[in-house]
Amino acid sequence: MLTKVKEALQARFTSTTITIRQPAVVCQFSDGVVEVVPGYIATGGGYMIANPAGGWMKSYPEDHNKYVNEVNTKHNGGAKMLARHLKIWKYKRGVPVSSCYLEMRAAKYLSDDDAYFPILDLYYILSHLQTVQLAAMNDPTGLGSRFGSCSSDSKKQDALSKLGAAVSRARKAKDYYLANDDDNAIEQLKLLFDR
Repeated sequence: MLTKVKEALQARFTSTTITIRQPAVVCQFSDGVVEVVPGYIATGGGYMIANPAGGWMKSYPEDHNKYVNEVNTKHNGGAKMLARHLKIWKYKRGVPVSSCYLEMRAAKYLSDDDAYFPILDLYYILSHLQTVQLAAMNDPTGLGSRFGSCSSDSKKQDALSKLGAAVSRARKAKDYYLANDDDNAIEQLKLLFDR
């Protein structure tokens, strides 16, 4: 299914780089990246989508969006901002990890917090991802399948290696920030996001 979607999109957008990154087909337009996740309606509700680890998984995108939006509202936009930062790191550094996984991890991470502090929480979520070794996570809504992080063990090892560098840079940015050394904090963030 992913190959068919990629071929259809490539026929329509001939000058656009289009790749498969399970569970999505990724279109790299000049003004941004768009991920297309093909699926079909599942028996009993929800959708079946490609699982990053292979095969199919059950997903409830409307409920997942509602969950993320509730956490996001609680933190005045923090959940989506944190997820966006993780996705920017993913794309700028070529980290082979699922965007959906990062978004759900960010929302789950902030769901029990009382406040959102961008530089601190960026370090803490990256550190948490390293601690759990990008392990699959239960669907926080309790409805769908577990969210996998990577499409293969080799991609997971690559992602973990890049995550190690990210944690180091985010830790330095956090430490500089807490020491009121904004110039060096910004330099570390530039390294983190390959700017």
